[in-house]
Amino acid sequence: MTVKDQIDGKILDILQNEFPLEERPFLAIAGQMGISEADVLERIAAMKASGLIRRIGGIFDSGRMGYYSTLCAIEVPSDRIAEVGQLINRLPGVTHNYLRDHEYNMWFTLTAASPEKAASILAELEKAIGLPITSMPTQKVYKIKVSFEVGSGHEA
Repeated sequence: MTVKDQIDGKILDILQNEFPLEERPFLAIAGQMGISEADVLERIAAMKASGLIRRIGGIFDSGRMGYYSTLCAIEVPSDRIAEVGQLINRLPGVTHNYLRDHEYNMWFTLTAASPEKAASILAELEKAIGLPITSMPTQKVYKIKVSFEVGSGHEA
């Protein structure tokens, strides 16, 4: 995927690194760029539609907020991937769900109020899908910041 032009690239740079914490953040971005808020929103919608942007949202340190999180892996038969993926995606607290080219081919993260609540959710899910889930709770967080410099129109 490529960035359409330098304006889209600059919008992506701002979204990744300088997102304004204001009541109307897209208006603030528009002001920085000398374009209209409607233009910023239209460009973001087009980048979402093309798959260049998956989501825009906050990332919170759930552990510091008193929550528990775990990375989970499942070996899902290829003919059940869509079905199992939909069931996982319906669960509150699932933040990521993706496929990997591995024996354990479906991975997701689950955040819950407590280890007990997470275990209960996973037990219910195992029962619903009829497949064992391997849960790997967070032991130590290594936060890696990734930012793709795209303001000059490079590939994203």
